[in-house]
Amino acid sequence: MELDVKTLSGSDSGKVPVGFELVNAEKGNQAVHDTVVAFMAAQRMGTAKTKTRGEVSGTGKKPWRQKGTGRARTGSRRTPIFTGGGVAHGPKPRDYSKKVNTKTRRLALRKALTERINAGEVIVVDSLKLESHKTKALADQIESLAPEGTVLLVNGEADGNLALAARNIPLVELVEAESLNTYEVLRPDTVIISKDALEKVASRLNTKES
Repeated sequence: MELDVKTLSGSDSGKVPVGFELVNAEKGNQAVHDTVVAFMAAQRMGTAKTKTRGEVSGTGKKPWRQKGTGRARTGSRRTPIFTGGGVAHGPKPRDYSKKVNTKTRRLALRKALTERINAGEVIVVDSLKLESHKTKALADQIESLAPEGTVLLVNGEADGNLALAARNIPLVELVEAESLNTYEVLRPDTVIISKDALEKVASRLNTKES
């Protein structure tokens, strides 16, 4: 399958092969689900923590005698039933990340790209290299290609001018081909990818190391 190639100004610039095998409609849905869930879980800091009765400050003295007061017996002011006491069964710091096999991640990315390509939501441009870091120039070019919604720019390699120009445009995100993942492909309304980035993504999907 071939995709049309545009320039940043919106004019035609030939065609380019996709470079990887597209996924049929019935295949890959579970892989996409597992990969996205794992990605979102990995974003969690996992730092929530409460103090137990052994960690809160307070006296260890018995509040009142065991018998004769009419009140329930207790041995500490640090128990969970008292204000200022410890928390029973509260959250502790933990790692929420999940393991996803390489084949599953690769299938999920192929599936996500296939869906976006079939929906006409992937635009290939000959290059994302900019002469200047001016935000307005890039914003006008993006608007000519994708006038509405959120946009993901995928570049083949780090570019200082592109990073500076794109960072202050609302609803536009920039990633490099080597770090592109399934969640980032599915999230925006339009994916604008450079030819060299498409080649790098295809290389990732066609090898065992991804």
